[in-house]
Amino acid sequence: MALTRYSKPNTDLFGTRFSDIIDEFFNDAVATRQSTFSPSIDISETDKQFMIEAELPGMEKKDINLNLENGRLTISGERKFEKKEDGKKFHRVETHYGSFTRSFQLPDNVDDNSINATYNNGILNVTINKSEQKAGKKIQIK
Repeated sequence: MALTRYSKPNTDLFGTRFSDIIDEFFNDAVATRQSTFSPSIDISETDKQFMIEAELPGMEKKDINLNLENGRLTISGERKFEKKEDGKKFHRVETHYGSFTRSFQLPDNVDDNSINATYNNGILNVTINKSEQKAGKKIQIK
């Protein structure tokens, strides 16, 4: 009996042109990046306030939303991929596009009315003052 090597269907790479493989890879990469986007966030704290810095390059202020509900601060928006049909073919797209939402539960010792946000050069800066009145209370166990 002669042994023959098993070959999975549709896995013959030599029968497929290399450029077709590369085109498929980059088209999938572009499609994936268009729908997902998660901006980088830095959160820091001083004695008097919390600071949140979000990197949102290429976005306009009007496309960014900032909401506070039940002690949860949410930054959301959408960065759109503008496809200009001027004969340009993309070979690599590493910029992230799409809608995003980032939420953070704020500690109890913040002053909700002191939230201040500025947007400059693609960086969203949010500052939140700490509040003495809402500081936690130690409960004595009996």
